[in-house]
Amino acid sequence: MTMHENGTLDAVTIGEAMAMFIASDTGDLAAAEHFTKRIAGAELNVAIGLARLGLKVGWVSRVGKDSFGRFTRQQLEKEGVDSRQVTTDPRYATGFQLKSRVEDGSDPLVEYFRKGSAASHLSVEDFNRDYFGSARHLHLSGVAAAISDSSLALSKHAAQEMKRMGKTISFDPNLRPVLWSSEREMATQLNTLAGYADWVMPGISEGKILTGYAQPEAIADFYLAMGVKAVIIKTGCEGAWYKTAEGEKGQVEAIKTANVVDTVGAGDGFAVGVISALLEGKTLPQAIKRGNRIGSLAIQVSGDSEGLPTRAALGDF
Repeated sequence: MTMHENGTLDAVTIGEAMAMFIASDTGDLAAAEHFTKRIAGAELNVAIGLARLGLKVGWVSRVGKDSFGRFTRQQLEKEGVDSRQVTTDPRYATGFQLKSRVEDGSDPLVEYFRKGSAASHLSVEDFNRDYFGSARHLHLSGVAAAISDSSLALSKHAAQEMKRMGKTISFDPNLRPVLWSSEREMATQLNTLAGYADWVMPGISEGKILTGYAQPEAIADFYLAMGVKAVIIKTGCEGAWYKTAEGEKGQVEAIKTANVVDTVGAGDGFAVGVISALLEGKTLPQAIKRGNRIGSLAIQVSGDSEGLPTRAALGDF
């Protein structure tokens, strides 16, 4: 298991992994006969991306006692992600999803089979204080918060405890409206989580849903008023806009990509770039530049994490 000599982790995250079946041909999923199996999960994508850049990352979850659960563990092993806090829960299954293949740059259709999954039974009991405390940084996303009330409680508890221990926290809203009872409930709960974070990274449309504001600066000010240190807003083809608690602000240009294969995973790639660079002591604009770079690589392949680069492939960007 890849660990620092003294047993410390650079980052830890919480989430659900699903087996993902990507259709081999474009068109209606109902007509698809052949699929490629991959692994999916927003927080897992971030853990894999950070591990590929040489950081020591722990991923906390539950998987079922089934082939998808074994597949998840095999992928963690292959990617060098620490899995000591991944529990096999014999009562519930590992979730999976089907994803359509598109070639026109549009978002693929994804059908989820995750209700009542092993990971949805994550709870505060899954918080091992020593394990989380061995990490410098906690990354949270709105997906783990959305899969169940008990998983939301775990995310909040982890955020409170890590903040108390003086660790840095990043938060990507990663909105999944279908998993929430209402848009208002989603905004209330995710904004509470965001308030614990040092770095909040919404997309511009997510920021509008969560804060009611349409302009990047107004969205940033909403979170900065809650005590967040920096807000980085993904503005699509324009790149990203940021503002810090000190009042520094600016736009970091996007990296133009002609070959858009699969838009899923771009935000996770962006988070990998920003978090890794900030943990290395880079400036915020440098971190966002790396985020834009990795996000642009992620959308050029069909899997969720397949495009995330190694340190060598990233170069000294």
